[in-house]
Amino acid sequence: MKKTIAIDMDGVMADTEPHFFDYYEQETGIRLTRQDIAGMTEYDAFKGKGHGMVNKPGFFRTLPLMEGAVEAVKSLMEDFEVYIVSAAMEFPLSLPEKYEWLAEHFPFIHWRNIVFCGDKSIIKTDFLIDDHCKNLDYCHGKPIMFDAFHNTNLHHHQRVNSWAEVLELLEGERAAKVKN
Repeated sequence: MKKTIAIDMDGVMADTEPHFFDYYEQETGIRLTRQDIAGMTEYDAFKGKGHGMVNKPGFFRTLPLMEGAVEAVKSLMEDFEVYIVSAAMEFPLSLPEKYEWLAEHFPFIHWRNIVFCGDKSIIKTDFLIDDHCKNLDYCHGKPIMFDAFHNTNLHHHQRVNSWAEVLELLEGERAAKVKN
């Protein structure tokens, strides 16, 4: 039986940071950099305007891909049962946009492997790749923290900075599978 991986969408598969920076600049005329907001929550970094941003039509549908995500997810699917897990219920208007985004960029992922939920602690996979400790802290398997501006100062989970690092980290699990 394959081991299981749950993968978050926003900040892991989809690169939310450019959208946040662009929307914030449109609203305030101020262009922030990653260094300006390192270690801050999204709410604090964007002065509470983040909630308005994520509720604008098109925000989730037009997110750019995280570099290397498509190839890495395809590769992981060879040896793992992969589930896409998003706490989309926090932003109910995002549901159709997130589904359409996945259908466009990851058409090879079956709808049965897509989970939109409110609380990721219900997910019981062997691995969870996410950028938020509020999800990773309650992971039933091994948490893997994808680097983001808001988690830069946190060090209590295994950190990866890219999809190449995800594949490298999980290579040991693949090798163990071959031996069994």
